[in-house]
Amino acid sequence: MGHGPGVVISDRVSLRAGPRDAPPEGAVLEGAVLAEPATAADLPAVAEHARAVVVGASWTRDIPLVRAAAGLGLPVVVERRPAAGMEEWLGLADYCALQGDGQVILCEGGRPDLGLMRAARAASGRPVLADVSADPGLSAAAVAAGADGLIVSPADRRVAEEAVTVVGALLRDEAPATLPECRQAIDRVDAALATLLERRAALAGRVQEIKPVGGFAGRDLGRERDLVARMAVRAPSLGPARLAPIMNAVIEAGLHLAEERTTH
Repeated sequence: MGHGPGVVISDRVSLRAGPRDAPPEGAVLEGAVLAEPATAADLPAVAEHARAVVVGASWTRDIPLVRAAAGLGLPVVVERRPAAGMEEWLGLADYCALQGDGQVILCEGGRPDLGLMRAARAASGRPVLADVSADPGLSAAAVAAGADGLIVSPADRRVAEEAVTVVGALLRDEAPATLPECRQAIDRVDAALATLLERRAALAGRVQEIKPVGGFAGRDLGRERDLVARMAVRAPSLGPARLAPIMNAVIEAGLHLAEERTTH
């Protein structure tokens, strides 16, 4: 589980009773990342196939099963019971940490309370997952609120990955410790930058359609200088002198694109 803005997107498997034609237990668990047992009889399969065991929201008060699940030696994902407050949620997480190897991750799902999730993360220091499988549109908000991971259905993986990449790069601070982590963080920032450049090019193209005099002839150098000055406030380490050629290249690329589109 990633702790920080390098959010891990996880599949979740429940062993609770499903349709009659559900695949057998082993097939359900094959390749699973998170698995929730229905009874203690499921624990051997969870231990063999899963990377983490889920203490499900519906049975957080079944202490014998909680104790057995936490004792598997796997990271434990503790879901919040819908009616539970933060004290109960964090207390159960602490109990699981004592019963197991200490690796506990909080999980907020159902109709996620993102404010409570953020507060629990800050109060406990534990990583937090947001289960947005019921509403993948909440992916971006969950990342912005501090989620360290998202649980989504495979069909919604792309939506979640975009939220992790773009929103995480824009709103979450990173402190990578290794070269691969640094490169992954840079890749996320570059992806967000490319997304913003594409959007800027589209808006600049619209400006060219509206302006009486478009193209290079219609450039407003005074406005461009003001733009660079405003950007320098947000990027003081670069400053106007370094930002000016960058923005000049961006503006010219947009103008060339607009001209190409008008001639085709």
